[in-house]
Amino acid sequence: AGWFRRLLHKPKPSSVESLKSSHSASSSPSSSSSSSAKSSSSSGLSLATSSISLSPVSAPDISASDSPRWDKSYDVCICHSEGDVELVEELVSYLESQPESFRCFLQLRDAVAGSAVVTELCDAVQNSHCWVMLITPGFLQDPWCRYQMHQALAEAPMANGRTIPVLKDVDRKDYPRELRNIYYIYMALKEKSFRQIRDTVMRYLQELCRSSTKRME
Repeated sequence: AGWFRRLLHKPKPSSVESLKSSHSASSSPSSSSSSSAKSSSSSGLSLATSSISLSPVSAPDISASDSPRWDKSYDVCICHSEGDVELVEELVSYLESQPESFRCFLQLRDAVAGSAVVTELCDAVQNSHCWVMLITPGFLQDPWCRYQMHQALAEAPMANGRTIPVLKDVDRKDYPRELRNIYYIYMALKEKSFRQIRDTVMRYLQELCRSSTKRME
């Protein structure tokens, strides 16, 4: 009888094991949910990062029919001396053959016969988005070049990318004082300088389109 009573009060090994397994089972989901939360959090972060990297700001289409580019007759007005005509014709040919088909004003080609020189120069400045100043020794000695430069500066005194000085065969000390607050392109390699001019005009026209879109919004 005594051994029978002791047997009844002895805890069953299965119940102890069940308690242990129950405890481990209750802690396991929390740790697994924690690790799953971390995994989910890290995966969410990587998704966010990838979504940011995969959505760059698209450049505005400057050739769209509603682009403010068409508000003016020309994209670029080239100001140059008579002695630099050949180089300017090469630049104009390069710009006009680009995919964007930049519209250039070249005085000897586009000026209206019979019109006053002053009128033509002023109209060219006012009807162009950007002005390329090809500053050579001939430019510095030509009063009409300096006149056109002053007209351009009066049109856009804040130098917001519209005036593009290009130095060729001119020392830095001879750079016109009126342009000292504007960065210039130094023409050492012709092809590289042409690309820089093209990129500068493109950047201005894209910014013009962005500003126009923001105003409409």
